[in-house]
Amino acid sequence: MSLYLIGVIALAGFLILVILGLPIAFSFATMGFIGIVLIQGMGAGLASLGEVAYSEMASYVLTTIPLFVLMGQFAFHSGISTDLFFAAYKWMGRLPGGLALATTLSCTGFAACTGSSVASAATMGTIAFPEMQRYHYSPRLAAGCIAAGGTLGILIPPSTIFIIYGIITETSIGDLFIAGIFPGLMLSSLFCLLIYFMCKRNPEMGPPSEASFTWKERFASLAGVWGMVVLFILVIVGLYVGIFAPSEAGAIGAFGALLIAAARRRLTKASVFSALAETVRVSCFSLFVLVGAMLFNTFLSMTGLPQMLSGWITSFPLSPFAILIIICAFYIPLGMVIDCLPMILLTMPFVFPIIEEFGFSPVWFGVLICVLGELSLITPPVGINIYVVQGVTKVPLEDVARGILPFALVFLVGIALLIAFPQISLFLPSTMK
Repeated sequence: MSLYLIGVIALAGFLILVILGLPIAFSFATMGFIGIVLIQGMGAGLASLGEVAYSEMASYVLTTIPLFVLMGQFAFHSGISTDLFFAAYKWMGRLPGGLALATTLSCTGFAACTGSSVASAATMGTIAFPEMQRYHYSPRLAAGCIAAGGTLGILIPPSTIFIIYGIITETSIGDLFIAGIFPGLMLSSLFCLLIYFMCKRNPEMGPPSEASFTWKERFASLAGVWGMVVLFILVIVGLYVGIFAPSEAGAIGAFGALLIAAARRRLTKASVFSALAETVRVSCFSLFVLVGAMLFNTFLSMTGLPQMLSGWITSFPLSPFAILIIICAFYIPLGMVIDCLPMILLTMPFVFPIIEEFGFSPVWFGVLICVLGELSLITPPVGINIYVVQGVTKVPLEDVARGILPFALVFLVGIALLIAFPQISLFLPSTMK
């Protein structure tokens, strides 16, 4: 049996295990171990289990993951998400679709505190949906803007996806963080424009709020969010000018979020325990998936399949941008059946060599792949944010999926803009010190 055929069979076996419900990490590790055993024997397979796990987990950079997750957890327990929403509500509530606009803006702000899209969607669903329901917003619009806005959690730094992409492709995590700022703000702005024009055209979808607030009340509402804004600016500026490494920025962010939660008198023993427990859970999930994926990628390298496919694709008589568009188009249906993180880990051995061959910026491609990962979070049948929002809001699943559709189209516009104008991603990193 040829090595290429073994690689193809292993890929099929991985997909079968995922469909059968085996956790992603163990699906990767199982097929990687079996593949190495088939090629080099049982001894090499057992040795790889230990060597890959140790070499990956010994990386100092990986401390960034639990630190930024902990920062997000302390931010959540400090009540920042609630304050963000009601501050945005006081500023935007009188506009058509004002509550939906406030939800999108608060998702954007909360994304700067946590790298989790699921946490953003679940939190904003709990806070914002009852308010939109009270003002008789379209359930589809309400659910759609919460699910789409929640995806910004993995694009606007800090981002777990950027950390893992940076590790497996040896790309600067600091550059990736800074590169995600403008694309995140661009997508948030596109969502807001979509909501405004939809509600302007059909006011019944999102009627303006009847409550009015003075300028004094509006500025006073910002008092609840200034702490996390200052903390985010401190962390990002520290990365931007080179004062902090990403791991150091994570430590500063986590400690700062802890101080802010304590200063707001919202820190209890229960909340600290909950934050630590959730940090352990999310970090262990991410790290187990990373170890399993690296074992599987070690096996794939032995087969030569990624190199063969990359060479075959680059030999096509097409321009580099045409091949890039084909790759992006491939990610859309793939994201419908595989979750964001496993999708990236599974495809990087095949795709990244093509990006390097054509001379594309790995930082720019990292942002592009992250946006495609965001799209996978809201595309059924596997789009996790759809199920999170449905569980929180109790809106029928069909209505949530229909409400997502306009936002999915906006994602395609955003992807097209990132491809056409790479400087949206690359301008800030190019000015870093």
